[in-house]
Amino acid sequence: MEVSNNQLHLELHTEAGDARPVYIVGNFNDWQPADPLFQFKQVRDGVYSFSFPKDMILPAPLEYKYTRGDWDHIALDEYGNLPVNRVISQPKGQFTDRVLHWKKDGLNYEPKFLPIKDLLAKDFEIPQLGKKRRILALLPYDYHEQTKSYPVLYLQDAQNLFDEHSPYGNWGIDKKLAILAKQQKGDLIIIAIDHGEQERIKEFTPTNSTKLGPGDGKKYVRFIADTLKPHVDKKYRTLPDRLHTGVGGSSMGGLISIYAGLMYPEVYGKLMIFSPSLWVTPNIPFGAIGFYNPYPTDIYLYAGSNESKYMVPNANKFKKTLEKQGIDDTAINFKLTIDPLGRHTEARWGTEFPRAVDWLFFNKTLR
Repeated sequence: MEVSNNQLHLELHTEAGDARPVYIVGNFNDWQPADPLFQFKQVRDGVYSFSFPKDMILPAPLEYKYTRGDWDHIALDEYGNLPVNRVISQPKGQFTDRVLHWKKDGLNYEPKFLPIKDLLAKDFEIPQLGKKRRILALLPYDYHEQTKSYPVLYLQDAQNLFDEHSPYGNWGIDKKLAILAKQQKGDLIIIAIDHGEQERIKEFTPTNSTKLGPGDGKKYVRFIADTLKPHVDKKYRTLPDRLHTGVGGSSMGGLISIYAGLMYPEVYGKLMIFSPSLWVTPNIPFGAIGFYNPYPTDIYLYAGSNESKYMVPNANKFKKTLEKQGIDDTAINFKLTIDPLGRHTEARWGTEFPRAVDWLFFNKTLR
């Protein structure tokens, strides 16, 4: 269906200081990314306007995006992801849009904001397990120019977080942190712990009574809290209190991160849990490990509907189980995100990562 344009005006607000021209592209011009007929006029720095010709017949609904000249310079969402098409069902009247982030030269981040990769240790001693492990740190890009201290997030499965050669893909957290840093949300240290390869499942299995048999999870979470964290707090400028300390991971890494948070509520005030393998331990005794009267804790829990038939029900059950322990909103701040299209992949967890970091550490208005 087409309707007479009577007349459609658009105003775009975006970051100041960018001299590139702005174009609207959509189903009205065969998605041509730099059509001079659809170039915006700059009103002032960071503000642009455009009015469709009065006699132009526009499709309804109108679908569109913004570019700065080609597809390598397209508008992104605030976390560097390509958003769905914008839609105006009846294309007439005045509308205001915002673009918080743009792709530039094909990149969704600016390299100057990439975090500093620091090898904390190639063979860090794990006395609780009698093993050694590589530990890496991602420091804010301007860490060495500052004197301030930073919150810390401990993440499992370092091999899958930013290694370009990971066989299953990676989260790309270095690039995601660069995107956040440009928005002045980069004051965070990431401690990335390599998984134990063939020992991964056993180390991430919390207790002896599980569907995968006995595990070393209790020893592993003791290592992070009792051995690794004190070392990190000594080596880097950290904010060591629980309100500035988080732990997280995905799949089995998400499961062991839940366990770490429940075992050590005095250590961790923030949990980032993606697609946890709750089916492994369906009867984690939450109350038995001191979570009846918890410290204030922020929990970001993500689950995808296309992961398995158990993932979303188990995530909901986990949330309700905590609530039944007498937890109220003043004690636990819970963000449950259900993605109807979400799959059990590193790429999907990478997409969720900046949203979770923002919610947990920076943007109080999101809560």
